[in-house]
Amino acid sequence: MLNAGKLTRRHAWLAFVVTFGVFVAAGAAFGLAGAAQAAIPARPLAQAGPYVGAEFCARCHEDLHTLWLDTRHAHAFSSPIFQRDWTELGSEAECLECHTTGFDPASATYAFEGVTCESCHGAFQPNHPQEPMPLKPDADLCASCHKATTDEWRASKHGQNGIQCQSCHDPHAQQPKAATVTELCSNCHKETGASFTHGTHASAGLQCSNCHMYTAPREGDPIEGLAATGHTFTVGSQACIGCHQDTVHTRDKILALSGQAAGPAQDDPEELLQKVHEQEQQIAELDQQGTVRLYTGLAQGAIIGLITGGAAAWIVGRRIRVVQEGQDERE
Repeated sequence: MLNAGKLTRRHAWLAFVVTFGVFVAAGAAFGLAGAAQAAIPARPLAQAGPYVGAEFCARCHEDLHTLWLDTRHAHAFSSPIFQRDWTELGSEAECLECHTTGFDPASATYAFEGVTCESCHGAFQPNHPQEPMPLKPDADLCASCHKATTDEWRASKHGQNGIQCQSCHDPHAQQPKAATVTELCSNCHKETGASFTHGTHASAGLQCSNCHMYTAPREGDPIEGLAATGHTFTVGSQACIGCHQDTVHTRDKILALSGQAAGPAQDDPEELLQKVHEQEQQIAELDQQGTVRLYTGLAQGAIIGLITGGAAAWIVGRRIRVVQEGQDERE
């Protein structure tokens, strides 16, 4: 049997070892947790596959996540228009390639609803942020969903000169990179306002996009995203007719608006002859009226002359008689 002293020492060592081990383990766990928090937040265990979702990205990129929340990308799946059209098309799985994130065509499943961060940046990389997320910011990326728009863009001067989508569009907020469209265009096109066409339209309050991105009013929602977006930036006749429907074929009104002088009118010869005949009749009537006025004036003058002359002769004769009578009395 062990004596009491040895038993006490053994219990003391055992208590020390257990206590020491507990605190060492706790310290190690705390250190590992701190290191993980300093690097990347732990990935949700319930999420299967390589995609982590927009909420995960928001832990570090809260400002960009806030911009994205109210965009069409964020609501690409939940949009009532998409849900209605998708249902009418039989809920085809291929539609989800652009309206979800992490779509797998083989299993017709997806990781998250809507166009989230990983739709463009790719699935989350375990070494991020030490290694950047793979992203090639050019039109080819946008074309994976916005095919009609990028086809228009490729046919435009922008596409031919390599002016990419993100040169004009904020990819996170999905808004132009300026307060107005005209301010955005003026970053490069600084001299166009001096021309007559641009100057008059600008003074009327129109933006560049009113003419250069004009599209006919939609009669319904676009199916499969196939709708003109005006990214050729070409001004066609429909852009003019959209505003000038009542004057586009009325030359005199267009000339009046442009300040140009109108040419001589081409009148009908028969109408001209009729006008000449009417004017000749008017001249003859004026001549007759002039003759009548002449004789009438002579007659009126003679009558007035007789009356006035008679009155004057009477007054003069009367005056002479008074003078003579005065002289006779003095003699």
